[in-house]
Amino acid sequence: MLWPLSTALAADEPDLIFRRSTVFKLLSPNDKLATYGVDDPEVEGVACHFTVPEKGGFKGWLGLAEQVSDISLACRQIGPIHFKDKMEQGGDMFRQRRSLFFKKMQIVRGCDAKRNVLVYMVYSDKLIEGSPKNSTSSVPIMPWGAEASIEKCGDFVQ
Repeated sequence: MLWPLSTALAADEPDLIFRRSTVFKLLSPNDKLATYGVDDPEVEGVACHFTVPEKGGFKGWLGLAEQVSDISLACRQIGPIHFKDKMEQGGDMFRQRRSLFFKKMQIVRGCDAKRNVLVYMVYSDKLIEGSPKNSTSSVPIMPWGAEASIEKCGDFVQ
């Protein structure tokens, strides 16, 4: 019930692609894996997909369950890449609550200027301690279609 109230601060709300049940619960919602898509709000032409476990049961249904930190991430170039503005190394691209009060998931973005590659990392943190569980995805900036110009991500890092 409270799960839809989670907020994305850097990007728009993610698009649910699909969910798949992983643990059957007789009288309450099942545990699931959910895959979402989100566009990078500051870099046109890049989209990320992430899969998160969603706790079922009555606590999960009420939005009170602490969600685990196992999150996978894949980001890809989906069109010509254009930077809207300067960006911060390791700046938030997307943020979402994973529990009612204490945990949030974050996708952060950086630039490997030497290789002209955007690097995305997903991790979760708690109010008191973080999680070492993380996933990284790279997006090499390549020409797209007839457009021959390639922007350099290093030119847009603050």
